[in-house]
Amino acid sequence: MNKMNNIEVIINNKRYTLRGYESEEYLQKVASYINNKHQEFKKQDMYKLMDSEMKNILMEINIADDYFKVRNQIKEIESENETQANEIFNLKHELISAQTKLVAAEKEIQSLKNEITEAGKKIIRLETELTDKNR
Repeated sequence: MNKMNNIEVIINNKRYTLRGYESEEYLQKVASYINNKHQEFKKQDMYKLMDSEMKNILMEINIADDYFKVRNQIKEIESENETQANEIFNLKHELISAQTKLVAAEKEIQSLKNEITEAGKKIIRLETELTDKNR
């Protein structure tokens, strides 16, 4: 089991201690994300006029919005991956089928070459017999 990490971070100009089994780097990224959201909102004039409850609700809604957008992107990527996996499966199936046909065609070619060779030998033998009869 991972050890519990404690890390001090500053969010919205206040010091907090985050605890978790995640790495300190990860916990710092989480704090940085939240802090960036605060900074983003502070740039908006209307945000400055809101009471702290409304500010918190706005922050929660915005974070939830980010979450659902990323979740939808993941679903789209998973869907694309599934489609691509199916295409790869079909291409592999077509490749195997083509290889099987190629092997069969190569055997047929070899068989026909053997027939040509045997027919050539037969022609030579018959020509030889015909020559021998005409002498």
